[in-house]
Amino acid sequence: MARIAGVDLPRRKHVLYALPYLFGIGPSLARQIVAKANIPPTKRVDELTDADLRSIREILDADYKVEGDLRREIQMNIKRLMDLGCYRGLRHRKGLPVRGQRTHTNSRTRKGPRKRIIRK
Repeated sequence: MARIAGVDLPRRKHVLYALPYLFGIGPSLARQIVAKANIPPTKRVDELTDADLRSIREILDADYKVEGDLRREIQMNIKRLMDLGCYRGLRHRKGLPVRGQRTHTNSRTRKGPRKRIIRK
């Protein structure tokens, strides 16, 4: 079983499509990693040798932030914005959209379900 950065990669998939299961790695980054490791992209995960897995791990450790480290960095950036009290931090704190979207009729994902007003 191929385990990289604490995540089990699916066995029967090609390496190119299995690497994006790691948080922080998308299709283009997976292509770069496979090219650096000199692994054919059509090779399946269960066909990888220990040397192949070791080279992928070394490349990830040296050049990229993935999984827990990346999540922690993102959370620290959001916390920093909230502590500063800047506009984006206030929007994060209130649970509203941060990037300028309208909120009159949309943004139910950020705001949660509608709050009904009970009339007397």
